[in-house]
Amino acid sequence: MSIHTKLSERNQGLCELCNTLTATTAYLVSPRTEESIENQVAVCETCLTNMRQGEQGPYWRCVEGSIWSQEPSVQALSYRILHENKNEDWALDVINSVELDENIIQWALSAFETAEGHKDAFGNTLENGDTVVLTQALNVKGTSFSAAKGTVVKKIRLVPDNTEHIEGKINDQTIVILTKYVKKG
Repeated sequence: MSIHTKLSERNQGLCELCNTLTATTAYLVSPRTEESIENQVAVCETCLTNMRQGEQGPYWRCVEGSIWSQEPSVQALSYRILHENKNEDWALDVINSVELDENIIQWALSAFETAEGHKDAFGNTLENGDTVVLTQALNVKGTSFSAAKGTVVKKIRLVPDNTEHIEGKINDQTIVILTKYVKKG
């Protein structure tokens, strides 16, 4: 889609991802559908081509800078690209160093949600931010504690690429929990 003047001016005509080439396209960050500037990122042809082809690797090191943008759409798209490259040390370092609003992270990770979705032990659909209760005691690997049956875990986060895993905090530690051991609260 063509680029709106205000969107182009937001980064002085440069791509909001690589910050070096001229922005030529307004990229609508899914799953948003409203074509407003708040949902778009001004991108160059090179970044657009790499996104469409699912390219990964060193080219995307440019988002080490764009993740710090003040624009939520740029943050979401940058985080999504970092997540796609999370097997690279540099990408994981950036993911671990940035603190984004939870809504931005959910927006970014929504692209990886599968159609079947995350289900609890009783078949209830789980969503980001839900509260769950453990249906059995769990030994927490890598720690010196176990989580008792009946433990309440608030504000869970779905693991985007695995519908059998969720993340939640127990004893102030974020852990991965198997969905078959939880009941939606």
